[in-house]
Amino acid sequence: MRALRPPEPERATDIRRRFAEEARSERPDLVTLCLLVGAAADGSLDEAGLDAAQIELDRLAGQLPYAPGGPRAWAAALADLLGGRCGFHGVAADYGRLESSLLHEVLRRRRGLPILLSVVWLEVARRAGAPVYGVALPGHFVVGFGPLDEQVLADPFDGGRVLTGGDAELLVAGATGAPLDASMLDPADPLDVVLRILNNIRAWAAARPERSDVALWAVELSLLLPSHPARLRYERGQLLVQCGDFLGGAAELDAYAELVSAVDAPAAERVRGQARAARARLN
Repeated sequence: MRALRPPEPERATDIRRRFAEEARSERPDLVTLCLLVGAAADGSLDEAGLDAAQIELDRLAGQLPYAPGGPRAWAAALADLLGGRCGFHGVAADYGRLESSLLHEVLRRRRGLPILLSVVWLEVARRAGAPVYGVALPGHFVVGFGPLDEQVLADPFDGGRVLTGGDAELLVAGATGAPLDASMLDPADPLDVVLRILNNIRAWAAARPERSDVALWAVELSLLLPSHPARLRYERGQLLVQCGDFLGGAAELDAYAELVSAVDAPAAERVRGQARAARARLN
């Protein structure tokens, strides 16, 4: 397993700037944002590496047949190319690897989490002209082809297997215990996809307290998205304290307390107490 080293501070600052600009552009590009997430994790991913990932997606798209037919034909063509000939798929062990959430590594290893494999499916299909979009089922991301009234779902984690309505219901029931709702099949917004990827990275880091550095950059990228949960400010403050930046963490905690004071004064006071405790650690 290759050890991932974070980028140098100047490079990290540039990555955050570019990520913020792309996220706030008129039409945010999903691949660009995913690759910048990868660059935040992997200091070896330079500009040539970013370009190489884009070129690989173009190369894969060039291997698809021209206009194979309707939604089901597109799904079959992607499964044949990516899941079959190229071997893109996932296994349970991929959930324990940070690389499974990084697009450039997924392109290299041809393994990853459902959402990153779906990004590969989406971008290869989109470049070939397919009517494709992401579908953010609870607990398991898949891709959809065609209009909603003719929708065909495919599961890239399972090599692109086409899902029946019953399959989708089972995926949702397994994740939530609730029935499938029609709104769950709507196309996912690219920025929501990126936030979900960053949430996965944060969850990976949360299970590994020694990797609070990974959790911190994932939170900081999340905060650069135009829409994000306010509680991320609180999480960032805690992480800064864990990383030894007691003053920075205390300032972030105080800022979060100010945000919530109007709706939950007791919670705000508890957070202010945590900020005071962080400052006291300087003594």
